[in-house]
Amino acid sequence: MKTIRGKLLVYFFVFVILFQVTAVSIFVSSNELTSAYNDSFQRFLLLNSISQNSRDLYTETEKFVTEFESDHRSYYRVKELLQREKDKLASSFYDIDPIEMKNYINLIETFIQESELTVGFVIKDDIEQYTYHLEEARNASGYIQEATLELINLELTAYQSFYQDLQARNDSFLYFIIFLFVSTIMLAIFFAIWFSSGITRPLSKLSRAAKEVSSGDLLGEPVTIRSRDELELLGDTFNSMRSNIHELVEEIKDQSELDRLLKEMELKHLQSQINPHFLFNTLNTLSKMAYLEDAKSTSALIDSVATILRHNLGEIDHHVMLRDEVKVVKDYFHLQKTRFSERIQFELNVDESCLEIAIPRLTLQPLVENAFIHGIEEKEEGGTISLKIFQSNDRVIAEISDDGAGMDQDKVDQLMSFTKQQDVHVGHSTGIGITNVIRRLQLFYQLSHVVEIDSEKDKGTTIRLLLPIQDGRKG
Repeated sequence: MKTIRGKLLVYFFVFVILFQVTAVSIFVSSNELTSAYNDSFQRFLLLNSISQNSRDLYTETEKFVTEFESDHRSYYRVKELLQREKDKLASSFYDIDPIEMKNYINLIETFIQESELTVGFVIKDDIEQYTYHLEEARNASGYIQEATLELINLELTAYQSFYQDLQARNDSFLYFIIFLFVSTIMLAIFFAIWFSSGITRPLSKLSRAAKEVSSGDLLGEPVTIRSRDELELLGDTFNSMRSNIHELVEEIKDQSELDRLLKEMELKHLQSQINPHFLFNTLNTLSKMAYLEDAKSTSALIDSVATILRHNLGEIDHHVMLRDEVKVVKDYFHLQKTRFSERIQFELNVDESCLEIAIPRLTLQPLVENAFIHGIEEKEEGGTISLKIFQSNDRVIAEISDDGAGMDQDKVDQLMSFTKQQDVHVGHSTGIGITNVIRRLQLFYQLSHVVEIDSEKDKGTTIRLLLPIQDGRKG
């Protein structure tokens, strides 16, 4: 069987060689031009630096004369720099008249020598000598400036010739690029026509079939390709894939319906799990209050119980507003506060502007119950449970905290990873555990990071719900 890969390798090998040769030739030529330009530019910089340093050295020599007691380290630094630049001249200006360059180097050496003599006689305090040599140094510095300008003029003349050569090469590159462009276009058109009859027709069939699949038609006519390369295999594979997708979609529909029914049964089961112990304790409290107080307190307690039961028995797969969840928690606080009096303290700190967002039913109450049962109830001295709701950036944060028994990090990890140990953390009125709440929040908001748990053994637990505003706000 012939392969498209083999054909492409042969045809495009020519293109690879052509472009590689072109790239190498352009690189070599460009590198030569860059090197020549860099050499010329470096010579300009060297001459300019020598001119500047000679002026600086004369200035430092004058300072040495007029300010003998000052620090003269800059004099020696400038002199050393000028000496090094003088040593570079012979290797940098190989295309200039050797005699002219030799005179220029001797002039710099003379200038340095006159500067050193001036400094030496200053140290000896010989006014007549250092005055004479300072004047000679000044003259030498002036000659250096003039000679430097002459050398720069010579470099500019040579650079003009270099620039003309550069322009000629640019013109040649332009013609070469035009030729390469035209020849490439012609070759590309030729190969496109050559391949079109054997490749584009099967691909068009596959494209039409793919559009049918994307529009939802999984039962279209099979794609028929008669060739001896990979396209025929691709057509057969596409037909098998479309058939498999159709079967998979039907299977997913059936499985989805089954999952929906199972979830519905599970949620109904969770709704019915009202702990008899909780009802007993609550009713016992109501009985005692009816005996000790008048009907108003008893009525308030009965209203709280009715609110909780009505909320818990609602359709759990429907969302509610965060305000409704907070109201149920307040009623729960009322019941437990009445039952345990001063032993249990409840704190509410709620930003009212954050309550108009959607949230799954039975989210806050199970967490508050968990804090009470597993954190506070067993402590003889009692404790405090707090609910805080506030906004942070694009999220509403709901924090349920207690100062009770707490958990170690292993237990926290088990809860967050949905292990079997989750079943021990359930509320006494809802039968819903922490991990159930976490999972329903993840499914409701389609986010994985919606809950954070901070806990320390014997110091308490904080459960933080991260509720997105954009996704959860009503309307």
